[in-house]
Amino acid sequence: MDVFQSGNPGDTAFRVDRYPFYLLNRLVSRYNSIIDARLRAIGLDIPGWRVLMILGEESPRGAREIAQAAVINLSTMTRIIQRMTAAGLVTATPSREDARVTLVALAPAGEARLAEARLATAPIYAHLIAGLKAEEFEQLIALLGRLHDNLEPLAP
Repeated sequence: MDVFQSGNPGDTAFRVDRYPFYLLNRLVSRYNSIIDARLRAIGLDIPGWRVLMILGEESPRGAREIAQAAVINLSTMTRIIQRMTAAGLVTATPSREDARVTLVALAPAGEARLAEARLATAPIYAHLIAGLKAEEFEQLIALLGRLHDNLEPLAP
């Protein structure tokens, strides 16, 4: 049998445990349930953690850019940023170049919370990748990127 048939929902040979999106969703669901408990213990939720991690790479960033990187729609991201601003974790200011753009930056409290989040989540990541060889990890990243790129022409 063709190895792709069992993962094709249009084929009678389809098996859910061979469907990449089922497997990805199962993995993300398990990861999120584990990470959510660790983050809540330090006063964060997953969306707030995503914002802090993204800003930890580069700060400030535009709200739209953060929303895209976090895979969260802009209106939801706007509410998350407002909540995080009120909590003193980030600052939000209009861009000098384009007043339509809101620049979001880590506040000192956000930097401290990011450090806590890194400590809380690093052991989970280490456990997740335990036993993988560097080449396997690189292959995994490349394959996920290829699958994402394959969907690009079909995106609305």
